[in-house]
Amino acid sequence: MMNRICKLPRGSTITGKWHKGSYIILKSLGHGANGTVYLCQSGSSKVALKISENNHTITSEVNVLRKLMKVQSASLGPYLVDVDDWIQPQTKKRYFFYAMEYIEGSQFITFLEANGLEWTDILVLQLLRSLGTLHSMGWVFGDLKPDNLIVSSRSYRIRCIDLGGTTLLGRSIKEFTEFFDRGYWDLGTRKAEPSYDLFSVSMIYVNVVYKQRFQKVEGNNFHRLKAMIEGHPFLQKRKTFLLRSLEGNYLSVEEMKHDILAFQSSQFTTNQNKKKTKPTTVHSRVKRRKKKKWGLIFESFLLAAIVGLLYVGYVFHQLL
Repeated sequence: MMNRICKLPRGSTITGKWHKGSYIILKSLGHGANGTVYLCQSGSSKVALKISENNHTITSEVNVLRKLMKVQSASLGPYLVDVDDWIQPQTKKRYFFYAMEYIEGSQFITFLEANGLEWTDILVLQLLRSLGTLHSMGWVFGDLKPDNLIVSSRSYRIRCIDLGGTTLLGRSIKEFTEFFDRGYWDLGTRKAEPSYDLFSVSMIYVNVVYKQRFQKVEGNNFHRLKAMIEGHPFLQKRKTFLLRSLEGNYLSVEEMKHDILAFQSSQFTTNQNKKKTKPTTVHSRVKRRKKKKWGLIFESFLLAAIVGLLYVGYVFHQLL
């Protein structure tokens, strides 16, 4: 199995057969069905290196990275650094790898926990913009989940650290995680199309709030997910576009982006109205205080005048 073969210890060196690039393993960043990713030292720089015994997997992911770089949309994935083969010294077996930019930052959910759920819409809009570019090039992301998303510490931009699930439009999704897979929830097929990715986007929202990835049950799973969304105030506010994507009613990224932007606009308008209302209330309160103050002054003046008149009357009476 791939995971067994690619458990390389810290300090191991991978040297490319053709380009002679040398990469010293610092630690494992993660692994899946199609390979293992390591953090490596290459000269004075750190890179992420994905290695696999499956040449088709590496070639497919490299092609996606190259296309993203050509259209200047590498914000979705990392920049490609090197592609080569590696011959393991002990077994003489051939492996395939590519080195890519190491993106420093926080995991998607970790970032939101530290900075607030309000960032979710902003980051998702960034993600949708990149997904739109990917779809226009004929690919679907496939294995879309928070684990594969990093928020760059330099620019607060969302980036992807694993393109292993990217699949050509029209084909069967080649790699997925059940919780984010509409096929698992019996809410659609595993055909690679934009609506597949958009379903995963909604499930990312759910995962952000509930943390635990609960399992499906017998019966209508859409009703269950709907109840989960309606049961949390953050998700309830976003119910319109979340349910639309879960039902597969979005055919393109632009449609979902439009609804999220409309939601944000409505929230902004609501907040502005609250701000306008608050000063008006304060102003009214100040006005009432001023009115009360002048009323007290007038009462004091009137009382003083009456007392003065009574005193003058008393003095005049004494003179008579």
